[in-house]
Amino acid sequence: MSNVTCDVGDDLPELSKTVTQEQVQAYAQASGDFNPIHLDAEFASGSQFGRRIAHGMLILAFVSEMMSTAFPDTWAAGGSLEVRFKAPVFPGETVTTFGEIVGVTESEEGPVAACRVGCRKADGAEVLSGQARVRLSRVVRQGARS
Repeated sequence: MSNVTCDVGDDLPELSKTVTQEQVQAYAQASGDFNPIHLDAEFASGSQFGRRIAHGMLILAFVSEMMSTAFPDTWAAGGSLEVRFKAPVFPGETVTTFGEIVGVTESEEGPVAACRVGCRKADGAEVLSGQARVRLSRVVRQGARS
């Protein structure tokens, strides 16, 4: 998408990722979040989920990666996310990000895209959903679809 030609109604690039326990371990090391629900199989077996779950913020990072792919010139300079976590992701599951530009407003810095974003499991269950906002580096045509 690269901010060059994007229109209200355009889909954002989907990314599919299979979550591994090794990623969960690495995320725990990087973030300092050593909650046993993510790392200790015995502890997690007694939880409401019955097994270890991935960190929600690890899954949210996939959405940020989608936004970086769609808006490489502007996402890192001040994009924002507001999401709700809806379901756990278990190591071994594949999740896919999704998104769509739903509106554009003008700001002092130029046009800002509002995007509906989320992530779902292979069975279609939404893991998280919400909105992202990102400044655009090019003019966007409202209402046009490609």
